[in-house]
Amino acid sequence: MSNVLQTVTILRVPALVKKLGIGRSTVYDWLDPKSDRYDPTFPLRLKLGVKAVGWLESEIDEWILNKNRQP
Repeated sequence: MSNVLQTVTILRVPALVKKLGIGRSTVYDWLDPKSDRYDPTFPLRLKLGVKAVGWLESEIDEWILNKNRQP
């Protein structure tokens, strides 16, 4: 059995927009089915508290890699 310890990193909005090089409103547009910029492939946010959300960095990294492989 492997004793490999994986670190789970949750990105809050400021870290997410910095990592992606986009604006905060773009993130919420990608999540909003009513938006012209809606992206159904963008990872869903995790509810961390009453007013706190975040995204798994591993899901964001996978989304970036898959986005770059699309024609």
